[in-house]
Amino acid sequence: METLGRLTAHLVLDLTAVSVLTFAIYYPRHRRRDLVPAYLALNVALFAVVSALAQVGEGGAALGFGLFGVLSIIRLRSDSIQHEEVAYYFTTLVLGLLCGLPHLGFAVAATLAALLLLVMYGADHPRLMARTCRTVVTLDAVHTDQRALCADLARRLGGEPCAWTVKEIDFVRDLMVVDVRFRLPEPFGRPARTTSQRTDRNRPRTITRSPAHPKPRPLSEETV
Repeated sequence: METLGRLTAHLVLDLTAVSVLTFAIYYPRHRRRDLVPAYLALNVALFAVVSALAQVGEGGAALGFGLFGVLSIIRLRSDSIQHEEVAYYFTTLVLGLLCGLPHLGFAVAATLAALLLLVMYGADHPRLMARTCRTVVTLDAVHTDQRALCADLARRLGGEPCAWTVKEIDFVRDLMVVDVRFRLPEPFGRPARTTSQRTDRNRPRTITRSPAHPKPRPLSEETV
């Protein structure tokens, strides 16, 4: 009964942590619904396997670490995902691995899970280096001069190129493929209100009726 209670507490911790990671951090920022069930399924599956293997002894725990590495390799080779999604993927697996160890203290597991969530929340925050972008550009010209290439990229992207890597050059079709990291310009701020505008806003306004809608007159005895 003690083992069952400890396992239930770790399961609740794992489900809470992976739900916060998936529904409160990942999905509101990236909006990829197809990866939500993948993260949840991998986390719960790894939790179940590690919890079962931990009952065997030290060999089961070592086998759980090996299973963690095998699952990572299979998942990464089966689909092409973004680097941010790879970070969420590994965090999901680590949460399942930490919470699935029943011999690990609940307070230690909760602290490590909170640390992982805090790191992911800060590292993938939308305001962190928000102006730095990356894209792959196919140019309809081959630039041998780096200055000309930089000027062409800045004109097409509307930002300042920070670094780029030429991935492909085709002299027959006269094109080149460039992987660019660029910085967007600062957004224009709102124009400040003038003194007259602020005065007009604070001045009380008088509402006049339109001639098309005159004020109704009370009925007199002659009209009746």
